[in-house]
Amino acid sequence: MTDRRLWSYKEIAAHIGVQTDTVRTYRKHGLLPKPDHNEGGKPYWFADTVRAWVASRPGNRARRDPNN
Repeated sequence: MTDRRLWSYKEIAAHIGVQTDTVRTYRKHGLLPKPDHNEGGKPYWFADTVRAWVASRPGNRARRDPNN
């Protein structure tokens, strides 16, 4: 299922647990994917785009179950 809801800096920040300004800084330094949509000069990303970006970030590897 595709999640095409558009997220602003605010929704991205809430999703990853940082301040909105941190997400803006990520974009400034080229750490965010290209916005999927721009409206009124503001960037927006599809929720799926953000989730894929989060999954690919360094340090976000799936943790191993120590019982296996």
